[in-house]
Amino acid sequence: MKWIESFIIAIRSLAANKLRSSLTMLGVIIGVGSVITLMSVGRGAEESITSTLEGMGTNLIYITSQTPGVGGLAAMGMASQSLTISDAEAIAERVPSVMAVAPITENYAEVAAGDESVAAFIEATTPEYEYVLNFPTEYGQFITARHVASRDMVTVLGSDIAEDLFGDEDAVGKKVKINGRQFNVIGVLEAKGGQMMGISMDAIIVVPITTYQARLFPGQTIRGENAVQQIAVQIESTEVADIVSADITELLTQLHRITEEGKEDFLIMTQEQMMGMIQQVTGLLTILLGAIASISLIVGSIGIMNIMLVSVTERTREIGIRKAVGAKRRDILLQFLLEAAMLSLSGGAVGIIGGWLVSWLISTFSAAAGITINAVVSWDIVILAISVSVFIGLISGIYPAMRAARLNPIDALHYE
Repeated sequence: MKWIESFIIAIRSLAANKLRSSLTMLGVIIGVGSVITLMSVGRGAEESITSTLEGMGTNLIYITSQTPGVGGLAAMGMASQSLTISDAEAIAERVPSVMAVAPITENYAEVAAGDESVAAFIEATTPEYEYVLNFPTEYGQFITARHVASRDMVTVLGSDIAEDLFGDEDAVGKKVKINGRQFNVIGVLEAKGGQMMGISMDAIIVVPITTYQARLFPGQTIRGENAVQQIAVQIESTEVADIVSADITELLTQLHRITEEGKEDFLIMTQEQMMGMIQQVTGLLTILLGAIASISLIVGSIGIMNIMLVSVTERTREIGIRKAVGAKRRDILLQFLLEAAMLSLSGGAVGIIGGWLVSWLISTFSAAAGITINAVVSWDIVILAISVSVFIGLISGIYPAMRAARLNPIDALHYE
């Protein structure tokens, strides 16, 4: 019964000061809403990247250049170019269990048609790209070996690029300018959806890698050969991934004349390793965003403690009367703890609704703007946010509640 009575008293006390209670809850509302919104955006980014990787073919191994002696993501970020088309051809011809190999070089470029122009992500590659990374054409054709051998000025457009430049018209057969150079459109890729590191999979254009190297963005290795940024290798199954990786390492070590272990100028990662690395990075990002948002929860907890201390001072005579008629310390302690918990719980509930609403708005308006940000509000995030808010309320209310419980009833009755 004491729990019910304390609960009723707590509700009456909070209801008697509606404005003050609402302003006190504001910090918790903002904190919980921020935690849910930012963690949902981070979780959505992780799921988007994961689903995109899963949709880019199966049983893949990625080879990128790296600076000898530097490992992990830093190696890829500061790598000097070391891979070539001949490396890709050697892997396709000499490594067992390899199904197809696609050398790839990427860059941003402006693509224009008439008065329309858009920024696109160039994928310079070979015909195998269509199969290795699962990018079939919807209209027209993909680039062929003849296009690569002849360095033809042809391109295949992503579905978003084709729509932006030509609307509902058939883009095949039209001409576009890429960085001021004229290309013939020979195909349009199927809509794929998803993003990779902020790049829409439908906002790319594909050109022959030899054309890219000769006429758009020339780049050479230290050996003076035309460089490629990465090589995508499709293998028979994930069971042979480690064996194939070892065979590729041995082959490239020979081709690049590397004599000392640990001085490799290339990095090999399986699709599972890449997904694990990306999930680790996005997971840390999600935690970081949640930690930043939690700062406002700390501010909210200070507000609750401050108001509860004020409430203890204002209700000193009430506490004295309750003690005089038989209320024990634990009863007073319970009452003020319940008030603090109800403030934080109510603020947390409103914050959850607000966070979900903001997450929904981010997803909706980002999609309308052509930027896919799927903020995923999952139950574990909601449970975490509401648990933290209640915990903060209880922690914030402990000191005021203990101060109220320790009041001498005679001194409290004489308090003015």
